[in-house]
Amino acid sequence: MEKCDWAKVSSTMELYHDQVWGVPIYDDRLLFRKLVLDINQAGLSWQTILNKSDAFDLAFDSFDIDTVAEYDQNKIEELLKNKEIIRNRRKIEAAIHNAQIVKKIQKEFGSFSDYLWKFVDYKPLDTQQYKNVPIPATSELSDAASQDMKKQGFKFIGSTIIYAYFQAVGIINDHVVECYRHDELQSKNNS
Repeated sequence: MEKCDWAKVSSTMELYHDQVWGVPIYDDRLLFRKLVLDINQAGLSWQTILNKSDAFDLAFDSFDIDTVAEYDQNKIEELLKNKEIIRNRRKIEAAIHNAQIVKKIQKEFGSFSDYLWKFVDYKPLDTQQYKNVPIPATSELSDAASQDMKKQGFKFIGSTIIYAYFQAVGIINDHVVECYRHDELQSKNNS
C-alpha cells in the first residue's frame, strides 16, 4: 500500500500518517491542541512533538481552552520547568494568549472551528500533490489565513505554521495522490 514518503521515517510517524494527519477536525479543543503543538514544532521535527504529545496533554490540562486561557505566571514557571515538553517561554506564553483569542473567536464566530473552516468554505481543499514533487511550505490560503489570524490577535503564527496546521487538521488534503489515504479522505470529504 503506497504512502506519503515522510510516513516511512518511523513507526510513530507512520501511525500518525495512517490515523491522524489530514483527518478533518471540527472540535474546538482539538483544533486548539493542534495549533499549540504546531507552534511548538517550529524549528523542531514533528517526530519530537509526537514523542512529547502525551506530556503536552498532561502539562496543558488536556488543552481545555478556558483553563489554559487563565494560566498565570506561576503556571508559566511550572511549564518552564517541565522537561517533558518544549520549554520555550515565547511558545508557552503564545499558547496562553492564543487560548484567550480562541475564546474571543468563539464569541464572535460561534466556534473556533467555524472561523477556521470558513477559509475553505467548510470543504477540505484537495491540493493534488504528487510523489517526488515538493509539497509547498506555504500557499495563498495559508498566507491569507495567517494574516487574518494575526489581525484577530493570534501570536507565534505565520504562513508556514498555518500551512502545516491546515494539513494536519484536514483543512488541506496534502496526502500525495499516490497515497491510499488521499482517496480515503477525499471520498469521506465528498460524502
